[in-house]
Amino acid sequence: MFSRYKKNGPASPVHPALTTDPEPSAGTPGPAAAGDAAPKIARRPKPKPSVAPAEPVALDKEAKRRARLDEIKTEMHSRLLDNLNLSALEKAKESELRAEINSITNDELTDMGVVLNREDRQTLQTELFDEVTGLGPLEPLLKDDTVNDILINGPFNVFIERAGKLQKSDCRFKDERHLLRIIDKIVSAVGRRVDESNPYVDARLKDGSRFNAMVPPVGVDGSLVSIRKFKKDKLGIDDLVKFGAFNEEMAAYLQAAVATRLNVIVSGGTGSGKTTTLNALSSFIDNSERILTIEDTAELQLQQEHVGRMESRPPNVEGKGAVTQRDCLRNALRMRPDRIIVGETRGEEVIDMLQAMNTGHDGSMTTIHANSARDGVSRLENMIAMAGIEMPIKAVRSQIASAVNLIVQASRLQDGSRRMVSITEVTGMEGDVISMQEVFRYERLGLKPDGTIIGRFTACGVRSHYSERFRQWGYDLPASIYEPAGD
Repeated sequence: MFSRYKKNGPASPVHPALTTDPEPSAGTPGPAAAGDAAPKIARRPKPKPSVAPAEPVALDKEAKRRARLDEIKTEMHSRLLDNLNLSALEKAKESELRAEINSITNDELTDMGVVLNREDRQTLQTELFDEVTGLGPLEPLLKDDTVNDILINGPFNVFIERAGKLQKSDCRFKDERHLLRIIDKIVSAVGRRVDESNPYVDARLKDGSRFNAMVPPVGVDGSLVSIRKFKKDKLGIDDLVKFGAFNEEMAAYLQAAVATRLNVIVSGGTGSGKTTTLNALSSFIDNSERILTIEDTAELQLQQEHVGRMESRPPNVEGKGAVTQRDCLRNALRMRPDRIIVGETRGEEVIDMLQAMNTGHDGSMTTIHANSARDGVSRLENMIAMAGIEMPIKAVRSQIASAVNLIVQASRLQDGSRRMVSITEVTGMEGDVISMQEVFRYERLGLKPDGTIIGRFTACGVRSHYSERFRQWGYDLPASIYEPAGD
């Protein structure tokens, strides 16, 4: 077990780093005889707190139990911090650390004169372990694979998304200070900070989940936190077909498009599945190609061997040292990539992305926020304008038309399902307008009584503009996949 120190003299520690030496204080006994029994844990003298104050009569039995456990947990957490050397926790084995925390908890409960039944004691020990080693109340939600998003509106309002539907969770924090401590624990682990002078932050959890927080005074009613959970299992094209995101004909077309190195943009709203779609499309890239990925928060899970991953970096406290996506993209062009994949294009890096697609990096991909393929093109034009690049609109559109070959539109429907609602090809310019043709779409046919959308995927009856390219690369798709679905 971990080292523990006698009040009357040191024992022989096994792991001396994992217990804090007690500070000497007036009245501390001198060395004892060698045969004296050693108490298990050193404790700093402190008055015993009242851990079970009178609760309002209106609280029901479960609420009283929860309030009492919260009160005890707060005091126990303080005592654990007095007894454990937190700097050594990362070196400890989980089983040993859990056993030590359980032992300290049992001893401290006895010292406090608190009696708990077995269930409450186990609940307390688990929550204390999560507080010390993890993210406290968030740990059960992070471990629940059915939860996709965790949304926190202050310490007492935690919502989760399951199967595309939001619902309120029983998870809660003790107060705003408790929530701020968990936020600080997350952001400090990745070298970032959040406080009144810098009240918002983007970060990444250890498992890759995307984390965003805004703290008071920007958060009026408490800190606002959103966590987009990282999928441990990589979803391939077959998985998305099985889940109904698109059909087999669309999958065959996308395989041909990616394998023949068409430049692809995945468009969609927040939570529509853009990153998941991009990950799945990457499975069609040949394993011999060198791929460089550029993201604000690393989320892509590419399945090839030769992948170089880059992540942008915000400025430091002095406002210096920022590394933007555009910086990463410019450097990537000097690293002999076959394909460049930008996690999300949202700013001035758009012009470098388009130029890369136009100058020998065929097969590059990115995502953008837009509600349709035509809106996606307009958003590209707007991003170029916002980057301060003065170009005639016809030149801008010509650049987009020659760089982008395919726009895949993803959408989250009102019943929470995610669908690939459109696949549109960019075919060139007609005067000052970018010409496009839709090859596949999702048709909504009705609504079930439970709110589930009834629909189908269908071809639009237009043969692909890139059919000859597909044939030359060995992907001669049958004409039947372009035939509309029958009524």
